[in-house]
Amino acid sequence: MSVTIKLPVSGGTLEPVTLLAGPRPAAADGQWNRIGYAAAHVVCDPLADNDPWIDTAVDWDRTLAYREYLWSIGLGVAEAMDTAQRGMGLSWDTSLELVQRSMEMAKSGGHLIASGAGTDHLDITPDLTIDDVIAAYEMQCEAIEATGSRVILMASRALTAVATGPDDYAKVYARVLGGLRQPAILHWLGEMFDPALKGYWGSDDHMTAMATCLEILKDNAANIDGIKISLLSADKEIHMRNRLPEGVKMYTGDDFNYPDLIQGDEDGYSHALLGIFDPIAGAAARALSALGAGDNAAYRQAFDPTVPLSRHIFKAPTRYYKTGVVFMAYLNAHQDHFTMVGGQESTRSTLHLAELIRLANDAQLFTDPDDVARRASAVFAARGVEILA
Repeated sequence: MSVTIKLPVSGGTLEPVTLLAGPRPAAADGQWNRIGYAAAHVVCDPLADNDPWIDTAVDWDRTLAYREYLWSIGLGVAEAMDTAQRGMGLSWDTSLELVQRSMEMAKSGGHLIASGAGTDHLDITPDLTIDDVIAAYEMQCEAIEATGSRVILMASRALTAVATGPDDYAKVYARVLGGLRQPAILHWLGEMFDPALKGYWGSDDHMTAMATCLEILKDNAANIDGIKISLLSADKEIHMRNRLPEGVKMYTGDDFNYPDLIQGDEDGYSHALLGIFDPIAGAAARALSALGAGDNAAYRQAFDPTVPLSRHIFKAPTRYYKTGVVFMAYLNAHQDHFTMVGGQESTRSTLHLAELIRLANDAQLFTDPDDVARRASAVFAARGVEILA
C-alpha cells in the first residue's frame, strides 16, 4: 500500500514523496529486560467554547484512549509530564484530574504508570521561600500518591528561582523524598527543554550540578527508584549512570541517543522514560522485545531509523517538541484533529511538519498511507499548501 503526495521544501517548491505502509504496532513479544515508559501527550477538544490560549479543555476520550494504546503494546505511561505540556499550558488542577483518570485505568488493567509531581501551581514572587517550595512539592506528592501512582519528582522552576546553592536543593529533596510512601523517580530536565531550569542543582555547569545531584541520590537512595536525565548528551548520562548508588536506576531522557543508551555497554544500561516513545511507540515496543530476546540486530533495525525523526522533533527550540508528538498521533489516527493546549500546534513551521512526514515515512511509522495523506492534506491546506497530486 502506498500513496504519493507533494511536500514543500525550502524555496517554495513541492517535491513528491511516496508514503509506504509500515508494520502495525503489536503487543509486546516476550520478556523485556528494560523498563520503558512513554511520556504521553494530551489532546484538546477542538469544539470547546473557550479561549484556547488561556483555558484548557481536554478531549478526555482521545487522551485516555492513547494511554490504553501505549499499555496495549507493553509500554508504561509517564503521566502529566512535560510531554503533556505540564507547566506549559496544562495546569496543576487539570494535571491531577489526568492522573486520577489514568490511574483508574491503570489499576483496572494492571498497567505500569508513574506520574509527575512538581510545584507548578506556585506563583514565583519575590517573597517565595524554600519552605514554600517544600510545601508545594509535598502537596502535589500527597495528591499523586493518593491515587496509588508512583511519583516522578519533576524539576521545579520555583526551586531554581529561590535556591541560593546546592544546600537548598539537598534540603528540599531530603524533605520531600522522606515523606513519600514509595520510592520516586527524579527528573533532571535540562534548560534546552525548559530555559527556566538553567542552573538546576545549584550550578550552570552540568558536571558540577551532577556531582550535587549524585550526593542527593546517595543520601536518599532508599526513597529513590531511579533518575531520568534529559540533557541530550550520551556522555553525561553514561558518566552519571556509572556513578549511581546501588539500586538506583538510570532512566534515559535522551531523545537523541536512546538506542545506544538503552542497549548499554559493558558497564551498564539505561531504562527509558522518553517523550519520543509517544510518537514511535510501535517501533519502541518492537525494539524492546528484540532486546529482551537477545536479538541486537532486530533491536537496531527497529530503533535506528527513528533517530533522525526524533532529532528533528526535538530540534531547538526543544521545548516545542510536543507539536511534532501530537502531529504524529493525528497522522496515525489516534485522534481526529490536531489541536493542542495553548494553541501550540502553531509552534512549528510548515516546512518542519513536512520534514517530519518524510522522516516518519523513512522510519516506517505510518500504517495507513492513504489516511495519512488525507489527514496531512487538511493541515497543509490550512497553511496554504496543496499536497495531494
